[in-house]
Amino acid sequence: MEDYGYTDEELEAIRQRKLMELKKKMEEEQARRAQIDAVLRKLLTPEARERLNNIRLVKPELADALEQQIIALAQSGRIPVPVTDEFLKRILSELYEHSRRDTRITFKRK
Repeated sequence: MEDYGYTDEELEAIRQRKLMELKKKMEEEQARRAQIDAVLRKLLTPEARERLNNIRLVKPELADALEQQIIALAQSGRIPVPVTDEFLKRILSELYEHSRRDTRITFKRK
């Protein structure tokens, strides 16, 4: 195995520094997630929150986009609070319409 010129103490210091950076990132992510959950708890009805959690299981990126949109709309005062399940479905259908791509298959005959 190649040495790379590091002593065992230097390698252990690097390992410990990387571990501390990873722990710090995880703590920051957990704090950010807890803050978002607290805001959503105030904005969504329990049924809407359950729907959002179900979406997160299947499509986490869609759930993140939906959360950001709900928070932005609520902060600007453009949606009624609390957001009901029906209203959440309407936002989902609007997101789907904006992100939907029409697929067409054309056959070219030679």
